[in-house]
Amino acid sequence: MFKKNAIGKTITTIIMTLISVVYISPIFIVLMNSFKLKTSISASPFVLPGAESYVGLENYMRGITFGDYPFYKSVMYSIFITVFSTLAILLFTSMTAWYITRVDNKICRGIYYFCVFSMIVPFQMVMYTLSKTADTLNLSNPVGIIVVYLGFGAGLAVFMFCGFVKSIPLEIEEAANIDGCGPIRTFFGIVLPIMKPTLISVCILETMWIWNDYLLPYLVLDIKNYRTIPIHIQYLNGSYGQSDIGAIMALIVLSIIPIVVFYFTCQKHIIKGIMAGAVKG
Repeated sequence: MFKKNAIGKTITTIIMTLISVVYISPIFIVLMNSFKLKTSISASPFVLPGAESYVGLENYMRGITFGDYPFYKSVMYSIFITVFSTLAILLFTSMTAWYITRVDNKICRGIYYFCVFSMIVPFQMVMYTLSKTADTLNLSNPVGIIVVYLGFGAGLAVFMFCGFVKSIPLEIEEAANIDGCGPIRTFFGIVLPIMKPTLISVCILETMWIWNDYLLPYLVLDIKNYRTIPIHIQYLNGSYGQSDIGAIMALIVLSIIPIVVFYFTCQKHIIKGIMAGAVKG
């Protein structure tokens, strides 16, 4: 029996290792090609840089200095939009989830099911009307797009927060009320700290989505004045199919480094937060 378990674990380890290699290989290929000549990337994309193809940091410097739109501005807009959109989602959806879970009337249940339904609506169904609405309401700027991200990110966040709030004993909040805490003080002083595992999980998921998102900023923002990193990278593609593939690879590497570091720093909280929210109400 022990030998069977050991063999099963070994086979599982080998399979998972192979799957991990498959998932990691695209990142390695991009990193490898970011140090190669453009012609070498096209001719042999899966070959390590050699003496003739290695260009050092030339692709990185060319990508950063490309065009008349500074790369640092794209970085700053990406950071601003990602940070404040994530904060808005965490604050407003956690408060919404707590309210609709504790009140639990027909209206609140309707709001909950509406949020859940929004998770399954394809973005392509609403992107044209969304871009028109955002333009009409003057949301085509880094501050306005935060409202748009709040709307799109609310579904998953409310779903996860509601599941976690159901696991919080109501007696804790009743004790806070007896001590004189109002709803606002109860939420920020008692409930929100308890929701930390799910807050971190939602923060990671929303940050990864917003940071890497290309289509929504491209449709909503005035890209002549405001460009995120994915949009900036897209502008490295020239006309008639001409692309500076080396510079593109370099900027892709620069764009994924922050989010990869962020993910590996916080990854241990993802499963904890999802399991904490996976309860039956």
